[in-house]
Amino acid sequence: MSDATAVNPMSLEGQIQAALRTIYDPEIPVNVYELGLIYELKVDPTGEVNIKMTLTAPSCPEAMSIPARVESAVRGVEGVKDVKVELVWEPPWTPNLMSDAAKLQLGFM
Repeated sequence: MSDATAVNPMSLEGQIQAALRTIYDPEIPVNVYELGLIYELKVDPTGEVNIKMTLTAPSCPEAMSIPARVESAVRGVEGVKDVKVELVWEPPWTPNLMSDAAKLQLGFM
């Protein structure tokens, strides 16, 4: 692999986090990143990205569209070559996974 094809995973991760902060559950006015729905974000130096995420509930009416929007937003980040989004249900999401900013915004603090 030449240096021209390698990406800086830490820099790319920050850009991906920014992209994830643009995705909202229509029922909750907080982005998926701050809600704690992103359980794992792995960025390979080749530009391949693997994301494990959950939803607030398995019965979420947006269960198909939110992961698709996450994938689309991440694909739009320069340097990303491929994206795999895996929807997981373990551990179950709880409000404790939210960032302090999200808790404050939703009145949990």
